[in-house]
Amino acid sequence: MFKIAVASDNNKVSEHFGHCVEFIIFDAEDGKITKVENVPNPGHKPGFLPNFLADMGVNVIISGGMGQGAVTIFNERNIEVIVGASGDSSAAAEKYLKGELEYTGSVCHEHNH
Repeated sequence: MFKIAVASDNNKVSEHFGHCVEFIIFDAEDGKITKVENVPNPGHKPGFLPNFLADMGVNVIISGGMGQGAVTIFNERNIEVIVGASGDSSAAAEKYLKGELEYTGSVCHEHNH
């Protein structure tokens, strides 16, 4: 099984990973989504969310934008990072499974911590 997490706001890909309302977790097998679970964002604390998602068994994270700190932690946990995505969360997961969504290098540099 393969798990895709999409940072979402009202079923749309969130522009900022850490501030999304929820993560929609898509379980996939053989290139098809088999289960969908909505997980509320437990809170934005530096370094927390990447490990939270990694501990859930997520293999890839899709978001509009993400800070370099989060990207680094995801990379350390062997989780693929896709940023620069937009639109419907389910469509983004489907595009990923079809190989139509890939890393764009768009990293968020604006933080107000």
